[in-house]
Amino acid sequence: MTDVFSKEKRSEIMSKIRSKDSIAELIVFRFLRKEGIYFQKHYGKVIGKPDIALPSKKKAVFIDGEFWHGRDFEKRKNKLPKIYWRDKIAGNIKKDRAVNRELKKLGWQILRIWERKIKTKKTREQTLERIKNFLLY
Repeated sequence: MTDVFSKEKRSEIMSKIRSKDSIAELIVFRFLRKEGIYFQKHYGKVIGKPDIALPSKKKAVFIDGEFWHGRDFEKRKNKLPKIYWRDKIAGNIKKDRAVNRELKKLGWQILRIWERKIKTKKTREQTLERIKNFLLY
């Protein structure tokens, strides 16, 4: 399947996708602050740069976007435009697994959450509580 946008238009669209402080991340950050939970944002002292980290407890939370981190990738990979995207997303999945392994070796506990679980009002409250409980206990 070929891309329906020109190379320039696709570049413009992709440049607007945020890698930090996404809407889902901001919702979680606001919630945790309101709950009085101190955390580190985008913690760069460990591999993978967790979106939320409690270094003293060695706990890391990653909020993964469905497209970039390959949710249902096997079902969708043949519908992606160009081979580049298949390779890129497959590489991201592989990298996420390697990060998980390395952090576990270092004694970290990891929680990965799909972005849509936070953005969707139906699942937001339960997901925020799950993150809170993971960080506190």
